[in-house]
This record gives sequence, structure tokens and C-alpha cells, in this order.
Amino acid sequence: MKTFPLLLTLVITVLSTQTANCQKKRKLVWRDEFSYNGLPDSTKWNYDVGGHGWGNNELEYYTANRLSNARVENGKLVIEARKETIDKNEYTSARLTTKGKGDWLYGRIDVRAKLPKGVGTWPAIWMLSSSKPLKWPDDGEIDIMEHVGHDQGVVHGTVHCKKYFHSIGTQKGASINIPDCSDAFHVYSLEWTAESITMLVDEKAYFTFQNEHTDNDAWPFYKPFHLLLNIAVGGGWGGQKGVNPDIFPQRMEIDYVRVYQ
Repeated sequence: MKTFPLLLTLVITVLSTQTANCQKKRKLVWRDEFSYNGLPDSTKWNYDVGGHGWGNNELEYYTANRLSNARVENGKLVIEARKETIDKNEYTSARLTTKGKGDWLYGRIDVRAKLPKGVGTWPAIWMLSSSKPLKWPDDGEIDIMEHVGHDQGVVHGTVHCKKYFHSIGTQKGASINIPDCSDAFHVYSLEWTAESITMLVDEKAYFTFQNEHTDNDAWPFYKPFHLLLNIAVGGGWGGQKGVNPDIFPQRMEIDYVRVYQ
């Protein structure tokens, strides 16, 4: 009767050792701790610019090199959506990307963030293929974190590819309740290998997408991808219940971005 606790202890010890060894093997290959002030580091971040709806009928105009929409202060990256007009767009925001400055195949990404709130907001931490030219959804998309203000406190993780995406009703993803996501920082993570893609919040895994080993239509995730951070306003999903103009400005704050391989 005394052998079972001993066996259980041995199993736990082995698993703990394996986890520790795995963590030791992981190498930090890219990071931004935002330990500076001003515009985001131009050696690490690019801007997507424009107000053409971005394929989702979004309402914002994404700006570049504009402190009111993207800045680093008090050790945090702030992406801020504002109620102001540029061209025909009644809102401004920022969409930062690492393309050409941070492109990775497999590994882990950790982003510690606090999200905006309010009907019409649509923040995202996500990835696109660095293929040129990019063909969507064939080249794939990995949504590490999405949140829509009309469904406060629910965080989504999703993948898109030619076989699985929302427009044809085959989207693969899951959601997790994070009631204080707009009041506290949480770590949104991706674990990406040749066999699977897993989304986590504060180390809790809630969605895994497996490689079917069929073709590119089901698994285009075998080539480098880059990271994007943004707040959209309105759009096909974020604007399903309209946009409340009285909530702006709204911000997503990023404490750090760390990439391991």
C-alpha cells in the first residue's frame, strides 16, 4: 500500500524534470521590454497604414509614427484608438507588425497585455505568414488573442487557413473567460511546433490545432510568420452591435513581447 505514493512521487519528479529541461532548451530569440519612451523601436516594429477597412469593414485609420496612437511610456507599449477623423475615417488607431524585423518558424510567443473595453473595440495579438506576396487565407493566420467589446471578458484563440476559416463556416478556435482582461495584465501565449498550435492564457492552454499531415490547405504553418498588434474599431465582428463613440479613447497596453525558439 505504500508503493503507490512513492510511484506517484517519482512520476511527478520525472515530469517536473522534463518540463524544466524543456524550458532550459528554449532560447529567447527576440524581445521588446519597452524600457524606453517615445515611438515604438523602429528596429523591431513597422506600421500598417490606411483606412480602407482591412477586409473587415473596419472604421479606423491606422497611422504611423504618431504618438497619440502608438507610444511607449512607463515601461509599456500603448496602442490607442481615438475618436478623430482622418480622411473619411472617424477613428484612428495603430497596427504594429514585426515583418522583416521579427519572422519566426515555430517556438513560443508570450505577450503580457491589458485590453481595451467598450462596444466597438476589437484588439488583437496575432500572426500572418511572411510570404511575399501574401495570399489569405491560403498562407495562414494565427490569432493568439482576440477580444470584442460587445462580449466583454471573453478571449478567443483561432487559426485560419484555406480549409478552415470563418467565411466557409469551418473556422477552428476556442474561447476562454478572462473577466478582468481589461483591468489587469495577463500573458497571452502561443506554443507552435511542426505538429500543433496551442493558445494559452497565464499558462492555461485552452485551444490546440493539430497538423493533419494532409496538405497546405489544412496546414500552411510550416514557414515563417510575423507578429501584429492592433486595435480595430467596428468591423464585421467588432462592430456587430455597433460602436459606442463615447468610450474613446481606448488603449491596449503591452508590458512585454518575448519570443522563444
